[in-house]
Amino acid sequence: MWERQHEFAADKIYAMCSDLGGFFLKVAQVIGKPDLAPAAWVRRLVTLCDRAPATPFDTVKLVLEKELGRSIEDIFERFDVEPLGSASIAQVHRARLKGGKSDIVVKVQHPGVQDLMMTDIYNLQAFALYMQKTDIKFDLYSVTKEMEKQIGYEFDFKREANAMERIRQFLYENNKASPVIVPRVLKDMVSRDGTGGLVKVPKLRAISWWIRDTRNIDKLSLCGRSRENEIEHNEQGE
Repeated sequence: MWERQHEFAADKIYAMCSDLGGFFLKVAQVIGKPDLAPAAWVRRLVTLCDRAPATPFDTVKLVLEKELGRSIEDIFERFDVEPLGSASIAQVHRARLKGGKSDIVVKVQHPGVQDLMMTDIYNLQAFALYMQKTDIKFDLYSVTKEMEKQIGYEFDFKREANAMERIRQFLYENNKASPVIVPRVLKDMVSRDGTGGLVKVPKLRAISWWIRDTRNIDKLSLCGRSRENEIEHNEQGE
């Protein structure tokens, strides 16, 4: 009986968070963890980590061309219309640059998602301030301010690209065989407001585990995953 109730509730939560988007989509991703929710909830909500509602390709194309300053046909030899994955902040597409021999992954931020998510958080902060006037002995407002700060970082694709490069460099310098494959970002393709980064990928493998954000695009990131990255890293001295 309880399993059916959990499945019913999970469908309701999924529909509500998918429709509202923004911060609610992020909350659904957090709730869908095995240690936080019933199994039925996890099965339903975990799909929002990489199969959240995607931004239409026409919009993705417009963002790409605006940020890169050229038509998509001039930049890419091939660009898959269907995304590999989509989450609360961005979605990713498989592509290949003109003249390139390796596939790349293009990460594009959903347009308007930052304003939407920050508005949700500001409303949450207003509620927290109201609750502070009651007998609650917990600083809810400070929690929401920290959420605003940390979630805000996720919209800065340049910051993300720099962090990826630092982690990649550290792993290759301190491990004979790196236990983690980190995409190599092509920094000249990174934009704070549109393009996140670009990486050559001779053999693109499953990367849905790496995708953890999507829904409105203002930024973009091109990256990929391949063991050949380590070879390129050593050859280029990065």
